[in-house]
Amino acid sequence: MEIFDVAIIGSGPAGASAALKLAEKGIRTVIVEKEILPRYKTCGGGFAYRGRAKMPFDVSEVIEKEFFRIDAFFDKAGVHVFSEREKPLISMVMRDDFDHFLVEKAKKEGITVLENHKLEGITFGDQIHLHTSQGEVHVKFVIAADGALSTTAKLAGWEETRLLIPALEYEVTVSPEDFERLSKSVRLDFDAIPMGYGWCFPKENHLSIGLASFRKIKVDFKKLYRDYIENVLGVTHIVKEEMHGFQIPVSPRTDGFVRKGVFLVGDAAGFADPLTAEGISNAIFSGIMAAESIIESDLDEQKAAELYHLKLNASLLPELKTGLKLSKLFYENEKIRNLLVKKYGNRICEAMTQILMGERTYPEDIMKQIRKKLGKALFSPFA
Repeated sequence: MEIFDVAIIGSGPAGASAALKLAEKGIRTVIVEKEILPRYKTCGGGFAYRGRAKMPFDVSEVIEKEFFRIDAFFDKAGVHVFSEREKPLISMVMRDDFDHFLVEKAKKEGITVLENHKLEGITFGDQIHLHTSQGEVHVKFVIAADGALSTTAKLAGWEETRLLIPALEYEVTVSPEDFERLSKSVRLDFDAIPMGYGWCFPKENHLSIGLASFRKIKVDFKKLYRDYIENVLGVTHIVKEEMHGFQIPVSPRTDGFVRKGVFLVGDAAGFADPLTAEGISNAIFSGIMAAESIIESDLDEQKAAELYHLKLNASLLPELKTGLKLSKLFYENEKIRNLLVKKYGNRICEAMTQILMGERTYPEDIMKQIRKKLGKALFSPFA
């Protein structure tokens, strides 16, 4: 039997970031991971600068490529916009390498890591008893960082209130000619799939190409992917491709983020950006917030829960609320979206770039601003 103050379930960016923060104060912490590390993790691997800039150490050795330009295409509107920065807008990572790198950092700071320990049950009492495939772990707090399908959240009694969107990703090796052509920038295509987008994320020697719909729709993902890679990206020869299907939570849970000493972070909480689906940054932010709340509470369960909700409400949750409104407009109202991107495409792209860079957040009055701009776009021809 193992005894700790905090158990973190899952070794992704949220869990590792929480562990590193707890290690700063010498709090007895264990990471419980069901796999043997390093392990493959389905993810596009796009890490926004706003998240990377908050890392407490240099992560360059696990960055596959850096991109200083993003291209966005709206074919039905006939619009192509792009943004550029001197610092990397998006850094590409392979999650097996990236996550393992973070966990190794945590180990060096004294964090215990239990690999091949699948969580099978939780018993609540004076302590929290975690029943794993390799034995029991007793703790005071649990940070659930076990992703979109969080076993911890289910065992702790949460119902499903997040919006889980479907995504299909392929790791694709193409011809040298196609790779050279497609590896210059990050590319997003907003008409590659209904109510979503297609992406082409160049890695060190291959492409991560995928599709995500931000609403639950019945479409042939494989056919749309094939159309995208052949007719939009113009790939002429595929050397190798590996398919991965997954779900992304793009709305936060509506029934709280803490109960009985269990704190939800990252995808387990539903903290991916509702407009872009980028989840690594908010996973890191929420993991740190949960750890800070436990630290600042002096290991008091009720106070830690209150602090965590205060921290979330001060920053992350308002952003997600605004992001949800934008997502509804952007993905459910194609005609309005196309009208806006025709009129204000470059400004919209620049605003989104500022958010990715951490230079600004989603303004709370964004819908008021959009209604104003929409009115100008509709009536300017008659002015």
